[in-house]
Amino acid sequence: MTTLTPISNTVADPGLRNFKGTLVSLRLSATDSADGISIIEHHMPFGEAPPLHIHRTEDEVFHIVRGSMRFEIGGKTVIGQGGDVVCAPKGVPHRFIVESTDGVHCFTITRGKDFETMVMEMSASAGAGEQPRLVAPTPQMIEELALACSRNGIDIIGAPLSL
Repeated sequence: MTTLTPISNTVADPGLRNFKGTLVSLRLSATDSADGISIIEHHMPFGEAPPLHIHRTEDEVFHIVRGSMRFEIGGKTVIGQGGDVVCAPKGVPHRFIVESTDGVHCFTITRGKDFETMVMEMSASAGAGEQPRLVAPTPQMIEELALACSRNGIDIIGAPLSL
């Protein structure tokens, strides 16, 4: 992984975390930039698919480094490949699914701390950094995610995409 060159004394810790089967690293915290930019690096396994949701306060920008993702944004299908940038504007329902069998490496960029805070709340240290296994969510996991999202300006409004 590329290291982040600090521009302040409080640059995010790039330590690896397990976020519901996805390996994530907070590369820049919204609290570390004057414009509140947050950058989270993701290594997502084949089949990763969040539920249909809306961010109330921030656009969610995906910079795909490697792999393929199928997005549904505002009812329209968009295929994102390595090198592409895809934007899900705030207030617009969206979801995606990782379609490349070897997973996806991407970054999400937001202006604000809501998504970042939710990811940090719902993740745990990944230790050595091996890709976590994708597991089917239990009703309790779904409820916990919905509550964390609601606290952080994100509304879950539907089911995930399927392969």
